[in-house]
This record gives sequence, C-alpha cells and structure tokens, in this order.
Amino acid sequence: MLGILRQRAIDGGLAASTLRRTRFALVSARSYAAGAKEMTVRDALNSAIDEEMSADPKVFVMGEEVGQYQGAYKITKGLLEKYGPERVYDTPITEAGFTGIGVGAAYAGLKPVVEFMTFNFSMQAIDHIINSAAKSNYMSAGQINVPIVFRGPNGAAAGVGAQHSQCYAAWYASVPGLKVLTPYSAEDARGLLKAAIRDPDPVVFLENELLYGESFPISEEALDSSFCLPIGKAKIEREGKDVTIVTFSKMVGFALKAAEKLAEEGISAEVINLRSIRPLDRATINASVRKTSRLVTVEEGFPQHGVCAEICASVVEESFSYLDAPVERIAGADVPMPYAANLERLALPQIEDIVRASKRACYRSK
Repeated sequence: MLGILRQRAIDGGLAASTLRRTRFALVSARSYAAGAKEMTVRDALNSAIDEEMSADPKVFVMGEEVGQYQGAYKITKGLLEKYGPERVYDTPITEAGFTGIGVGAAYAGLKPVVEFMTFNFSMQAIDHIINSAAKSNYMSAGQINVPIVFRGPNGAAAGVGAQHSQCYAAWYASVPGLKVLTPYSAEDARGLLKAAIRDPDPVVFLENELLYGESFPISEEALDSSFCLPIGKAKIEREGKDVTIVTFSKMVGFALKAAEKLAEEGISAEVINLRSIRPLDRATINASVRKTSRLVTVEEGFPQHGVCAEICASVVEESFSYLDAPVERIAGADVPMPYAANLERLALPQIEDIVRASKRACYRSK
C-alpha cells in the first residue's frame, strides 16, 4: 500500500505530508489469546496524557497538528474537544519557537508536553532542550525546576530515508539534567509517560512509530489512573540462565522472538527491557550478567558512542570477572539510513542477528 501511495505522490496526486500521516495506520497489531485485555501503544499514550491533564490543570499539550488534526499519529485524539485550545495548542512549523515557549512555561510552573512529529525535527530545538531545559536546575543551584516532557517517534520507521530515521537515544542520554525514557509495550507507554509528566525535571520520551498500532496485554493495575512506573528501573521481560540480551524500544520485541528461537536450540536467554536510558539501570544489567556470564546488547542507533557501548563499558567495569565470553554488540549500520527497502533492512538489526550473536556468546555458532 505504501508503494501505491508513493507512486501517487510522484504523480502529484497525493501530498507528502499525507504519506507521513498514513504510515501509522499500516502497522498490523500483534494478536494474543482471546479474552486477554489489550491496549495499543497509541491508546496507552493517549490515555496517559488525558488522565494527567484531567488530574493536573497545569499540564498542557503543544506541537504541530496536536489539536484540530488530533496528532500526526493520533496520540492526542480527543484532547482538544475535551480540554479546549487553551490546553491543546496547535503551533506553527517552528520547533525552535514552540520548544522555547514550552521551556519558558515550565520555568513558570506549568507542565508542558511538547510533541515533535519526529525526533529528527528536535534538532531544530536542541539548544532549548539542552542549554535551557537540562542545565537550568544545576545552574540555578536547584532553585529552578523545569517540569517538561519532549515526546514523539524516534528511530527508524519504514521507507522514510536518512533524515527521518535516526535514533537519538544516545544523543540525549549523554546530557546531565535530562531523563530519557524508551517505552516498548502499552504498559511501558502508560506508566512511563505518567511518570515523565509528574517528574520535576525535563524528560525526553522516545517512542517508536512502528509500535503505535501494536496491541499488548495490559493488567488491571496498569489501567488504573494512579498507575506509574519508576524512572530508572529496567524490566526483565523473560528470565534465562545462559545469555543476557539487553535492549530497548522496538528491539525488545525482536529480542523476545530471538529468545524463542534460541530456546528451540537449548539456549536460555534472559531479555532485559531497559525502559530508561538515563538513568540507566546498571544494577539489573550487571546482576543478570553475573548470572548468565554472557552479554548481548541490541540497538537500532549507530554503533559508535551508542547506548550499547555504554552498557558494555558498565559490564566490563563492574562484572568483567564474571564473563565467560566477549560481549556482543548489535547496532544499526554506521551509515545514514538508506531509502531502498532492501538496504534499509540490512542497515537495521534483525532477529537472526540477535540469534547469531547469542550463539557466538554461548560458543554454539556453526
């Protein structure tokens, strides 16, 4: 379908912006056993914002097309009608402008949730995010808090080229004063976004476009309006004893599928969903490695100076004597993202890459 839409765009019959808005609807949802309560990541994010706006009149949303269009990916659907234009602001296409306004509002005690249509566009506003938001608490000797959330899709989607496919987890996670969260499931999305909005410090909330339409089982606890996940705490998605696989965002699903394939070959893999990149849950990572004696890290971002590099450094520093094999690091290719579908696939980690690396770590590679 995307191919048909692109051809129409080439023929002049469809705007490029319509392509961008249509992508979210083309992601198929994961199926689960009948009777289990499910929620899409999109609905989880929407409900979290709605509940926090309802609970705290200081919370408001701003960004491009968040109001009348209800969000490029429908994350803010229904909020304008419910809360009005004073709390759901449609902004001009000027990331530097509306991000600066959001930071100023946070200085004044409000709690802005700033949406970027993609985090690639946050580069236009990075001075406000880092120099204005992240550093103000330290530079004011703790007198100024900046309770602001910067959220939107991050990393690769499908067929959108180098300027719309970059992962910024490592960029923002290197900055003192920021907290960086990376949800995977609907429970992650609800609990972490609520925590981010309630937090007194600036939070970069990195979502994944291809996960918006995925459905996940969700507990009654997670559906409660008071539900909140702790920032800085990873989740063990699958327990194992032979190898530790650490990853975040969309790659958690890939790691879980790889673990299933490894189990068929008698390898028990433990899968850790980081949830939080900064602060990083080094304790959970190292405890797992000390149990399994092997480490595989996975991320979509560039390999040099990446999140995985930091994880590997932490394990070498704290758990080196427990390792029975060299650490394995899987990352995106060290090139700008190709546009061609076959090259795009080669530039991103795949399930088979995780399986091969895990087998190498267990000395089971052929």
